Amino acid sequence: MPIPFRKMHGLGNDFVVIDARATPLSMTTRRAAALADRYTGIGCDQLIVLEPSDQADVRMRIFNTDGSEVEACGNASRAVGLLLADERGGSTRIETLGGLIHALATAEGVTVDMGVPRFDWKDIPLAYAMDTLHLPVGWEDLNGPVAVNVGNPHVIFFVPDADAIDLARLGPLIENDPLFPARINVNVASLIGPDHLRLHVWERGVGLTRACGTGACATAIGAMRRKLVGRTVRVDLPGGPLSIAWTADDRILMTGPAQTSFVGSFVDADYPA
Repeated sequence: MPIPFRKMHGLGNDFVVIDARATPLSMTTRRAAALADRYTGIGCDQLIVLEPSDQADVRMRIFNTDGSEVEACGNASRAVGLLLADERGGSTRIETLGGLIHALATAEGVTVDMGVPRFDWKDIPLAYAMDTLHLPVGWEDLNGPVAVNVGNPHVIFFVPDADAIDLARLGPLIENDPLFPARINVNVASLIGPDHLRLHVWERGVGLTRACGTGACATAIGAMRRKLVGRTVRVDLPGGPLSIAWTADDRILMTGPAQTSFVGSFVDADYPA
C-alpha cells in the first residue's frame, strides 16, 4: 500500500517525515538508506519516523543517509514542531534517543528547548578522559577543539576563517577517529562579529550539510564556554541563520524556520526492510 510522507527542510537541511503513529512502519538501516538516496529513493539528509510515545506527544526516530539511527536533530525537531503545531496547539513534546525536547511554533518560527548540554568526556563520548573545553588533539591545521553533547556528540574548532577549511576532506577523518567511539559531528566556526558566528558542519553519517541545528547549538555553547560570545548568539550556516540562547537554568533554546517542500507517497514493497 502507498505510504504517505512529507518532505520538509530547515534552512536547506532536508527530511523525509513519515507519520507512523497510527500505522506502524518497520524501519531498518537498509530501508532508511534506500529512501534517503537522492538518485534512487526520495532523497534527504535525514529520514524521520514519528511513532507513539508513552512520555511525550510523539516519538521521533532519526536516520541519517547511511541508514544509521542517531540521537538528535535540531532542524528536524523544528520541522516536527511545525508539522504538529495545529494538532498540539503550537506546543509539542518530542521524545528522542537523546532525551525529551520541547518545540513551540510561533509566527516568528519554531523554538526548540534542546535541553541541558553535557561536557563530561564519558558523555561525549571519548575513548579516554581529557578536558573537553580544550581537547589536546589535532588534525592538520585543526587543533584544540571543544567537545559538547547536545543530544548527539560534537567537536567544534574555532578558526580565523571557517570558509577556508577543507571540511569535505578533514570531516570524515575526524568523524571516524578512534578517539570517538560513537563517531562525531565536526564543526568549524569563526567569530564574524559580536555574538555572531559563521559555521560549517560535517554531519556524522551524512557529510557536509547546509544546516545542522544541533551543530549550531553545540558551537554556540562551545563559544560561550570559551568566553567568545554572550549567552545569546546568531549562528550563520550555508542555509541561513539560527538564534541560539543558553538560559540561566542551562537549557539551550534554538529558534529558526522550518518549511514543507512537498508531500507524496511511496510503495512499501519498493523499499523492503
